[in-house]
Order: sequence, then structure tokens, then C-alpha cells
Amino acid sequence: MDISMKEAAAFLREADDIVILCHRNPDGDTLGCGYGLWHALRALGKRAAVRCSDPLPHKLRFLAEGYREEAFSPKTVVSVDIADEQLFGEGLQEYLGRVDLAVDHHPSQTYFARRTLLEADSAAACEVVCLLAQELGVPFSAQMAACFYTGMATDTGCFKFSNTTPRTHRLAARMMELGCDYAEIGKRVFDTKTAGEFAIEREALNGMEVHFAGQAALIVLTQEMYARCGVSEADADGLAALPRKLEGVEVGITIKERGPGEYKISMRSVDRVNVSELCKLFGGGGHLRAAGCTISGSLDEVKTLLLGAVGRALEETA
Repeated sequence: MDISMKEAAAFLREADDIVILCHRNPDGDTLGCGYGLWHALRALGKRAAVRCSDPLPHKLRFLAEGYREEAFSPKTVVSVDIADEQLFGEGLQEYLGRVDLAVDHHPSQTYFARRTLLEADSAAACEVVCLLAQELGVPFSAQMAACFYTGMATDTGCFKFSNTTPRTHRLAARMMELGCDYAEIGKRVFDTKTAGEFAIEREALNGMEVHFAGQAALIVLTQEMYARCGVSEADADGLAALPRKLEGVEVGITIKERGPGEYKISMRSVDRVNVSELCKLFGGGGHLRAAGCTISGSLDEVKTLLLGAVGRALEETA
């Protein structure tokens, strides 16, 4: 059921021994939510832990500064920035059907939890969790502010995507006032790459395909490429926005091989195509301008399916 911010805060005040779930292939938003909420719960005197199927990307490890593990048996399960249980990943399968509260901002939320706090107009889930922490009345440390700022910055492309709202800026400014090192966050997240990240970006660009008279661009990231360049899938997450940067492109498609015959798809659009609706065709979803799904089949089959759907969408919105 849907619940309000006040109801979610009341639930957490009464909860104990809380596990916070982040989605697989974690980004700055889900991790910012997870570790930011952990700090808030610790300030309430709660025992809590953050769980994710995949390791933290190198550039986001600073979000876990100050975090420490405690031994306890979970009594309460909270998910953050997760629209569907499919995004739990293999490492969180034990929590399927056990989520007590989902905090999210995806319009494609599937309501898998007993309670859902959803603000679909929020640019980032960290906006929602930040407001929830304020509702809890806990003091904000500089590290907690850094977590929430990072989530807002990453999900808005450093505040330049169309999902950015005046409230996003106001909350980010508040996190700056509370002491987060926004310049260092910007440097780490947006302006610094490892040699491996440069290498896989070069390979992705070399293999970029352009379709529909330049209106769509597509890149493919394979397990072989990850291994050759020495990066993880999470380390290459920023490449999802790469195809859209080409002038004239309306829809950018990134195909990531997750395993034999399984591909994770990330779609981005500029201003015409609703990529959330496109991804829903394949069992996924997300936002108007940024969405994803998972498709099984050969790479050629996956490309054919995606390009067919994108081609129809481009024609309908021409």
C-alpha cells in the first residue's frame, strides 16, 4: 500500500534491526540512499545494515565512509531506489517477498513491498530519503549530507538532466550548507576515470552504431570487454549516457552483457521518446528520459528487438 512521508517516518521509529537493500549494479542514488538512511537510523539508536548484490564501484566507495557492520538478525527490511524485485540481484534473493518498506521515485514501481513511499516526481530517490530523514528529525552529519547530495547529483547528471527540479536544487544546496564536500564529490564522480574506464569507453565508442538517420545510437558492453579493460559492470555504469551525447541522437541505447544470453538494457532519450514505455515492452521501466530492462537471447536478436521498438517510437513522435 502507498504510505505518506509521515507514515514512513512513524514506521521507522518503531522498527528495529533494519536491513537496507540497494539494487544490483549500484549507482550513486541507491548507495546514497542506503548509506544516508543508515546514518539516519543510527542517529535514532537503531541497529541497521546496508546490503547489495554487487560490490561498490571504485568511485563511490567514499559513500561507505564511517559505515560499520553489526551482528543482528533482521526484523525489518527496507529497499531504496528499487522499482522491482528483479533488481535485487542474486545476493539478495533471501529478501524476496520480505520487504516491509520500499522508498522509491520510479513511476514503474511494482509495489512488491508491504508499504511503499513513492514520489515519482522526484529526480532521485535520495530526494525522498533526504526528506524522510528530515521527517525523522535526526541531525545531519557532513557524511550523511554527502550521501544524499551524491544521489541527487548522479541521477540528474550533475543537475543538468530535465528531471532536475527547483526542489532538487534546494535540497542539494541544503546538503552543501550541512558540510558535504560537493567539489570533491563532483571530482570523484564526474571528473575522474581510471585507466580501465578510459579503455572501455574507447572500445564502446569504436563500436558505436548509428541508426535511423542519426536519431538513435547504440553501444555494446560485453563481459570480455570488462575483463580486458579490468573494470566491473558497475564501474562502466556512466557509459549509459554516452550514445545520447552524439549530436542529433534522440534515443541512446546501451546493451550490457550480464551473462550467456542475458543483456541489461539502458535507454536514454532527449526530448521526444518516452523510454520508460519502451522498456515496459520488455518487462522493465524507469523514467521518461532514462529507463532499463533485461532481455534474453543472442546479441543480434536483442538488437533487432530494441531497434524495432525504437524505430516505431521515433516514427510515432516525428
